[in-house]
Amino acid sequence: MNREKPEKPKIKAAADVIRNGGLVAFPTETVYGLGADALNAEAVKRIYVAKKRPLDNPIIIHVATKQETLQLTEIIPSKARKLMSVFWPGPLTLVLKASEKVPKAITGGLDTVAVRMPRHNVALALIKESRVPIAAPSANLSGRPSPTTAEHVKQDLDGRIEMILDGGPTNIGVESTVLDVTVDPPEILRPGGTSYEDLVKVISQVKIHPAVLAEKNVRVAKVPSPGMKHRHYAPRAELVLIEGTVKPTVKNIQQIIDQNVKNGKKVGVLATDETKDMYKADVVKSLGSRADLPSAARNLFRLLREFDEDKVDIIVAEGVPLEGLGLAVMNRLRKASNYRIVKAD
Repeated sequence: MNREKPEKPKIKAAADVIRNGGLVAFPTETVYGLGADALNAEAVKRIYVAKKRPLDNPIIIHVATKQETLQLTEIIPSKARKLMSVFWPGPLTLVLKASEKVPKAITGGLDTVAVRMPRHNVALALIKESRVPIAAPSANLSGRPSPTTAEHVKQDLDGRIEMILDGGPTNIGVESTVLDVTVDPPEILRPGGTSYEDLVKVISQVKIHPAVLAEKNVRVAKVPSPGMKHRHYAPRAELVLIEGTVKPTVKNIQQIIDQNVKNGKKVGVLATDETKDMYKADVVKSLGSRADLPSAARNLFRLLREFDEDKVDIIVAEGVPLEGLGLAVMNRLRKASNYRIVKAD
């Protein structure tokens, strides 16, 4: 599939599947999405079945034009309009008051709906050709690392869905930022491809939900955004996250490696370019440079899946700075570790 100029016959075939109540996995700039007609409750329910997804976990709706948002919400606040004009198309999802047209299956029973316009020609072409907004969580089995290639989708969902559109690897590698604009100031419910710093430049005041920065499992009764409640992004191996400055982090990680090797375990290390040669372990992979957090975001889920292929028993991961896309990377790593966090400093 040509990501710049998607082939019309392939897009038409996929759109036919969507219109007939089927499921299509497709690339976006963040991760691959699993799409269904957002206004067809039965099709949306099939997403939950295919992914084995908990029913109280809401699904983001993808649109191809700002105009399409009007049928999904009662009101678009002025701050939301401002954000749309700057960040759409792009990795920013806005939580709005849901209109009666939106099936409860999508909203997890809430009165809000999450909407975004992806910055990817294949995704936009599919939505336009389908002539309906498309509900699409990440195209993986629930709880697994999100898919950043069509091959990842195949590993998880082969035989469970009708079609996969292969648009090559995704650019950003972590999901969109979810921002609740039904509250004032707006609140980040999930950090992602649009950074806190960039949002603040446009609307000056932005809150961050406590669950975003949590270092332990926070009980969230109602889940207004995907990625808030259930265990997510997890490889099959146990993952331990070491947070702190570089020197003590490296020392702590090597101690954990040695202890586990002594116990007969195969150990993987998720390091950075600056530290990858400092470890003696079975498998060492680098997220990229600590100075290039977008590359860490792009590589994260792919590397977690590679550790599964390497059949390691435990992964010891370095933390990265919490600024820019680092906030999203750390949010995903903390969740993937099920909050097994060691403070190195």
